[in-house]
Amino acid sequence: MLSLQRREHRQAWVLLAPMLIAMFILTAWPLARTLWLSFTDTALAGSGEATHYVWLDNYLYALTDPDFRAAFARTLYFTVVSVAIEGAIGVLVALLLNQRFVGRNVLRVLVILPWALPTIVNAMMWRLNFNPDYGSVNALLSQLGPPDSALHAVMLADIWKNYPLVTLLVLAALQSVPDDLYGAARLDGASAWRRFRAFTFPAIVGPLGVALVLRTIDAFKVFDIIYVMTRGGPLDSTKTLSFFVYQESFSYLHAGSGAAYAMLMSLMCAVLIALYLFLLLRQRRRSIDDEA
Repeated sequence: MLSLQRREHRQAWVLLAPMLIAMFILTAWPLARTLWLSFTDTALAGSGEATHYVWLDNYLYALTDPDFRAAFARTLYFTVVSVAIEGAIGVLVALLLNQRFVGRNVLRVLVILPWALPTIVNAMMWRLNFNPDYGSVNALLSQLGPPDSALHAVMLADIWKNYPLVTLLVLAALQSVPDDLYGAARLDGASAWRRFRAFTFPAIVGPLGVALVLRTIDAFKVFDIIYVMTRGGPLDSTKTLSFFVYQESFSYLHAGSGAAYAMLMSLMCAVLIALYLFLLLRQRRRSIDDEA
């Protein structure tokens, strides 16, 4: 029995080897190169070679750079608010689509459309909607008179595109809850809130947590929608960390400091990925316990 398990493990590693090698080539080498650059003062304007090592100077400067800290605060605000709204809308829409009504299947297809659109198409569409001359959304907001904020406009476009992901994951979890449980709870006189707390919330909390962490990672490194809609403006009001790193490396041609900024951002993303893996493992253990 033990030898059979060893053979299965060995066979699994053999099958995984090509993928692991490809992942190492595609990720480890660029990451190591970026790490090396972060310890130098390399500038792309010249020969591209480092004049000398500066070691931790780039990192120390990054931690004290007010522009970097402002970009971090802006990214944090974008991430927290966008993901929170996407989570709330996603759960509400999933609860609606879990009900039985005429046209439910058509509505489910329509909900997926924003998520299915390429990000560039979505960004260009919202850029036209916010055009100050002929944009329909801009005309509506002008009538309502809210404070002008380019960052909120980008957040609106991001929320509209990505809340369907939360909806799909939560809806899939809701499908696993038997209707008999709700029927029995109604016969016992349980209110809608008690039914949600007893049956719905335990079923969706795991998938919802995974969806929110995935969206947090994606929102934290947002770049393409900002590049298309605002280019980081006006007056750097939409410059997030990713756009900050892009400008430092390819607009200002500071490869060394840009690499340091990129490594700091990668470290922040690694923390979010660790949280994602923790939630996955906890959900797996909970599923095993429920089956036992």
